[in-house]
Amino acid sequence: MIKVWLGAILLFCGLFFSSTIGAFVGINIGTDVSNLPSDTDIIGILKTHQISHVRLFDSDAHMLSALSNTGIEVMVGVTNEEVLGVGESPSAAAAWINKNVAAYLPGTNITAIAVGSEVLTSIPNAAPVLVPAMNNLYKALVASNLNYLVKVSTPQSMGVIPRPFPPSTANFNTTWNSTIFQILQFLRNTNSFYMLNAYPYYEYVKSNGIFPIEYALFQPLSSVKQIVDPNTLFRYNSMFDALVDATYNSISALNFSKIPIVVTETGWPWFGGANEPYATVKNAEAFNGNLIRRVSNDSGPPSQLDMPINTYIYELFNEDKRRGPVSERNWGVLFTNSTAVYSISLSNSESLDANSSTVFCIARQGTDEDSLQSGLNWACGPGQANCRAIQQGQPCYLPNTWQNHASYAYNDYYQKMHSSGGTCDFDGTATTTTIDPSYGSCRFGGSSNSSTSRLFPPPAFGPYTKAIMHNDKSSKVILGCFMFHWRVSYAKDEILKSQPDQA
Repeated sequence: MIKVWLGAILLFCGLFFSSTIGAFVGINIGTDVSNLPSDTDIIGILKTHQISHVRLFDSDAHMLSALSNTGIEVMVGVTNEEVLGVGESPSAAAAWINKNVAAYLPGTNITAIAVGSEVLTSIPNAAPVLVPAMNNLYKALVASNLNYLVKVSTPQSMGVIPRPFPPSTANFNTTWNSTIFQILQFLRNTNSFYMLNAYPYYEYVKSNGIFPIEYALFQPLSSVKQIVDPNTLFRYNSMFDALVDATYNSISALNFSKIPIVVTETGWPWFGGANEPYATVKNAEAFNGNLIRRVSNDSGPPSQLDMPINTYIYELFNEDKRRGPVSERNWGVLFTNSTAVYSISLSNSESLDANSSTVFCIARQGTDEDSLQSGLNWACGPGQANCRAIQQGQPCYLPNTWQNHASYAYNDYYQKMHSSGGTCDFDGTATTTTIDPSYGSCRFGGSSNSSTSRLFPPPAFGPYTKAIMHNDKSSKVILGCFMFHWRVSYAKDEILKSQPDQA
């Protein structure tokens, strides 16, 4: 009885909470490394950088044990070599779940299973057993009463979409339509998500100069380089957004909707061979730093603005044992001694390195409202400023003036971008000041009350932050579920130990 009760609460909180939490940035942990740090050291690295989500490519027992009681959300992997077995045998799938998932819950916070890796494009002969494998694993989760905690999906590469641009006309390769239809049907029926491996690096290299490098790196595009879908007139500020949108449109073409996309792999190599000129430290630093800022903006691509893009960076360490081009061995953000390959620290309105000489960017007094509106629209749109705080009901909404709202948006953009060339100008409507413009509960980025910077952003809160701000009934539910989510391991253990006969 106690398990049913606990499961019901977890299910409710899972459904409610998943709709209130904004986008996160996690990390892939590959193990083709000569001097891989110990599991304990890896956990220390994750904690140091406050990384809240990790993806493992397998179900390594030592790593799963080390992740116990850390609160870190874990995606485990069924390797391509294991897909055939679990796809052909329900008992093999049940054994896999018992050994690699049930044995570690609730201590290790396993929340998803990635079935294979790019199966359709890497081992197409296994395609007939992919969906059966997913179904067998899900049924095993149901039998263990764990389906409310753990989602099942399968990562696919952009190779299943032969022509991703323009995004509005993108379609899955018809060779895989039957299999992909079954995958989408499974994801819809189990309330899961589509796992996408999207690499602007590869797409840019393949484009042979058709797209500007700035487009691939999330960098501002000049007026003559704007990328616009000719059918929808959506403007794409990054190739990353276009690839995600191409996938949403491909899903829609098969008559499915509201299946969220999680980017399970993306990144940029920092070193390559003589024939890989774009694999550089400068480009990798720009891509991953701007990626973190983009995901933290808590919005979706142009066609799905209300669908934040949860993303896992590829990868934590350089996998020096991998075969292939030089770049294949140089995707890591850290060396194995835990030092950073390059800086990708985040600066946003919730996470800044405060100091006494902080400069703020605000709207210039006396500027006409039309000019401020134009500047505000740019900052919150192409400029990718996080403008949630100036929406109605949020702490910086009042006073409801163009001057106030533009100041907040200008400053958010400036704090994020000035280190990489962003200016405080906005066609002459902005100016800098050293006086902190924060007031009441409205904190401007750069304020001395902001916290220090970190490698990855904290999990962002979505639209329901408004409820928390106003302390209404919904806030109590959300906050309660949040506390329950992080403390479920302890609670479940204690309850079950105290009432063993009710299990």
